[in-house]
Amino acid sequence: QVQLVESGGGLVQPGGSLRLSCAPARRIFGINTMGWYRQAPGKQRELVAHITSGGTTNYADSVKSRFTISRDNAKNTVYLQMNSLKPEDTAVYYCNAQQWGTMNYWGQGTQVTVSS
Repeated sequence: QVQLVESGGGLVQPGGSLRLSCAPARRIFGINTMGWYRQAPGKQRELVAHITSGGTTNYADSVKSRFTISRDNAKNTVYLQMNSLKPEDTAVYYCNAQQWGTMNYWGQGTQVTVSS
């Protein structure tokens, strides 16, 4: 079952920007860390960024200084502002939420394509 819903993906030219959003389909209690992962064809899913309920962030080296993760704790909504997009950023982006520090929730994924 899909418990998180992503939006904001699409096609963008190199150097462009996209903003992804993710929120639970229904209220989920006890979420601490939320994040974004991505998976390109033929590659493993990788962490893009995550953020704790306290606002501590972590980014993959490949997206540092270009992507910004943020969240609205009240809504359990997490955002990913992606700037200066590169073709290498093309992937399906998945939202993740960790509940009680153990259980993981995932979205279905949203396609981000960076191409001219």
